[in-house]
Amino acid sequence: MTEDFIVAIPARYGASRLPGKPLRLIAGEPMVAHVARRALAAGAAQVVVATDDERIAAAVKDYPVTVCMTRADHASGTDRLAECAELLRWSDRQIVVNLQGDEPFAPPEGIRAVATLLSESAAEMATLAAEFDVSETYFDPNVVKVVRAETGLALYFSRAPLPWQRDRFVRDRTSPAPGALRHIGIYAYRAGFLRRFASMPAGRLEQFEALEQLRVLEAGYRIAVGLSPVAFAPGVDTEEDLRRAELRMRGDRPG
Repeated sequence: MTEDFIVAIPARYGASRLPGKPLRLIAGEPMVAHVARRALAAGAAQVVVATDDERIAAAVKDYPVTVCMTRADHASGTDRLAECAELLRWSDRQIVVNLQGDEPFAPPEGIRAVATLLSESAAEMATLAAEFDVSETYFDPNVVKVVRAETGLALYFSRAPLPWQRDRFVRDRTSPAPGALRHIGIYAYRAGFLRRFASMPAGRLEQFEALEQLRVLEAGYRIAVGLSPVAFAPGVDTEEDLRRAELRMRGDRPG
């Protein structure tokens, strides 16, 4: 049985590529409201919107969520949630799911799955992955790949196409390596490890790849990687993403 879990949604106003992103409208509602509804549907014991802006707090005032007002100078969503852990006095054993504020289509089943994975694992963190179904994304550096061990623990995350199928890729780069996994950027950790994670210095590999989760692996901690039971639609990071999200929400586009 999955332990009670909190879903925490970091929602920063000053996104560089899509300013005011949490407040951008999709089907007439702010994006952060869509994300909050997904978190509530997952059955979380508490849903927290962690923000630095009163306008974002106002956008979810009619929902049964907790707003945690945080500093504006956090470098990452993880840092923002670590501040929430202190402000809201989460116990060290509390499971926290970090659901990004630009995931208006995050499936409740996937949110529950990452919480369950951590609950049943001895790893310090948990995350999800999916097999590739579109060949072009495998070679896209904006799509993160993960390689995991037979135990289900992450070996490495990279923007490079991993694993690299040496002999075939010399002559053919039209499809991914068999069994290659695309990382889904949702995380679960216990609040005690969240605090520790945020206090650790950035690792060398993290700086190379610009992937925060590599800090955990480089420091010797474990990340459990499970296959998502459902598909995750793409997040919203650009004006074009926003246009696609509007079409999807209206039902004009399948998926």
